[in-house]
Amino acid sequence: MAESAEADWVSRFADEVISEAERRAPGKPIVCASGLSPSGPIHLGNLREVMTPHLVADEIRRRGLECVHLLSWDDYDRFRRVPAGIAPAWAEHIGKPLTSVPAPPGSPHANWAEHFKAPMVAALAELGVDYRGISQSEQYTSGAYREQILLAVRERSRIDAILAAYRTKDGGREVEDYFPYKPYCELCERDLTKVTAYDDETTELAYTCECGFGETVRLAEHDRGKLVWKVDWPMRWAYEGVVFEPSGVDHHSPGSAWIVGGSIVGEVFGGEQPIGPMYAFVGITGMAKMSSSKGDVPTPADALAIMEAPVLRWLYARRKPAQSFKIAFDQEIQRLYDEWDALARKVAAGQAQPAELAAHGRAVGTAAGPLPVTPSPVPYRTLASILDITTGHDEQALRILRDLDAVDDLGQARPRLDRARRWVADHLPADQRTRVRETPDHALLDSLGQTERESLRLLAEGLDDWTLDGLTALVYGVPKLQAGLDADAKPTPELKAAQRAFFVLLYRLLVGRDTGPRLPTLLMAVGADRVRKLVGG
Repeated sequence: MAESAEADWVSRFADEVISEAERRAPGKPIVCASGLSPSGPIHLGNLREVMTPHLVADEIRRRGLECVHLLSWDDYDRFRRVPAGIAPAWAEHIGKPLTSVPAPPGSPHANWAEHFKAPMVAALAELGVDYRGISQSEQYTSGAYREQILLAVRERSRIDAILAAYRTKDGGREVEDYFPYKPYCELCERDLTKVTAYDDETTELAYTCECGFGETVRLAEHDRGKLVWKVDWPMRWAYEGVVFEPSGVDHHSPGSAWIVGGSIVGEVFGGEQPIGPMYAFVGITGMAKMSSSKGDVPTPADALAIMEAPVLRWLYARRKPAQSFKIAFDQEIQRLYDEWDALARKVAAGQAQPAELAAHGRAVGTAAGPLPVTPSPVPYRTLASILDITTGHDEQALRILRDLDAVDDLGQARPRLDRARRWVADHLPADQRTRVRETPDHALLDSLGQTERESLRLLAEGLDDWTLDGLTALVYGVPKLQAGLDADAKPTPELKAAQRAFFVLLYRLLVGRDTGPRLPTLLMAVGADRVRKLVGG
């Protein structure tokens, strides 16, 4: 990795973080951090919040330094809205901590937060992400932040003055009205509360709730509430000694938690704001910006169902945080895999550029070791075609793979084979599925002219070379032969037109459409005898 130290964004951030950590806390473990709210499905955009510090922390570990990646689960946040697909009755839980909201119907998990954390935890394990998880419900209810809460409340006027500098509208609110701590109601558990009195000396706090309940507690002993977000985040930076934490574009507008927190962390909590790159959104091919509140959004688990972990890691490693990118769930995934396989060949041949080599290395393994790989990485588009044509029949697929790539056991093509199988089942549109004809299209065969009949005869006679290369040469070579050209003749516009016409004819005779999987793969899947039958041979 040394030769790529200056060639990729991860190494550059690692350099900065190591230098900054040495200045702030020499000799101590370096702290990188991220935070996720399990308020709904944790989608692929949220994954960037984790992958960015993971990659930097992993690079620091590769250099032999101790580095911890903290992942805060913001499970003590309020339940804000009922997402699509959940019964409207769940609205009665709005305002409760996520850990106090029942899990969706049928879930095996203890509460709403655990239900949405679980698939993300599993995905991060598959991705090789090493982190220390922190439940904010546990932190707050255990009293871990008690001193920080008391400090924030004592400094509420200072905090309010900082916030006021970013307000566009005053609204006539007096400074004394501001309170940075929000109690959860003892009776209804919701945060529909208002602090009505507070005594700095005794820490007695009185609140009322919209449900009608009210009480007086001692804040020095109270563990059923939390700091408001713009105070909570900088408090944690200081408490945990965070040196590196990224944040999304939405956190970098004037008056946002990141901007305001930069002042609060030092002036109130005596800490420093982390080095924090802004990261851009992650999209899905054919979809608008993701939103967990809408319910049905692609998650890391969904992506890992159709692509191997190193490929998903590569998507996040190869782009700088400020660069947006899209993840393909449509047929673009085949092109993505072509790129990935081409990069692997360049790396193996020693021809990869430093930045390419670094991104590939970060994708295929971590400081802890390599991630699982497919022993015989048959091209994804080929696997998808085979599984489509054979409708997932293992024996048929193995026959084709044995002829194609000398694969003697389907295990050699896994896990890529299983990812392609899932993609075909879940994401290949019905109108693009391949169904090989059972009987010849006699009407089409009878309508053909002499040139087309001759092309089919040449194809049927040339099916003896039953290899992918042989079949490729055959389907491209028949129009060349008919035009009186050599097999290695360079394509001309006329030749390309003749080849396209020949391909369309074959697709119509074999699958009843003008297009389909790559012809050499299709021919191999159908088998020589059946191909001869369908083309009238």
